[in-house]
Amino acid sequence: MADGSADNTNQGSGKSPLLTVALLLNIILMGVIAYFQYQTHVKLSQQSSVEDLVKAQMAEANKEADVVTTGEAQEEEGKLFPLDSFTANLSQGDGPQRYIRLNAVLKLSLNAKEEEYKARKPQIRDTIISILNSKRPNDLLKVQGKEYLKEEIKSAINSYLVDGKVLDVYYVGFQIN
Repeated sequence: MADGSADNTNQGSGKSPLLTVALLLNIILMGVIAYFQYQTHVKLSQQSSVEDLVKAQMAEANKEADVVTTGEAQEEEGKLFPLDSFTANLSQGDGPQRYIRLNAVLKLSLNAKEEEYKARKPQIRDTIISILNSKRPNDLLKVQGKEYLKEEIKSAINSYLVDGKVLDVYYVGFQIN
């Protein structure tokens, strides 16, 4: 009997090999998951954001700008095309739903055709509304945010215009409620 009771105490105090194997597998699995999360983070950080693309396009536009001998940039002539008024919901942050009312005028290059502008007017409106829907009120209340919005609208419209291009966007009315 003394031998039997000694065996019971050794079995209870001994470590189970199954528990050790499960612990090692858990540690290995956590390491694999951490590795894949790191790889995903590296891939996402290498992708270009819309802001990077707009900045690159702005840099290109600055290189292409005509410079007079005085060193001042020469404004390119163009045709003005007024857009109808926009009212669009802004992206909802922490606060209540807000919207924007926007009146704008597009300045198109001289070689732009009025027929193309009229034919693409629904596409232009849809693009601008989609851009506005993705913005938060705090982004648009800053001067830099308004300028960035102009550049984003220009590049989006220029991506599908065949004849001519948008040179500038002028705000005639800009109200956030």
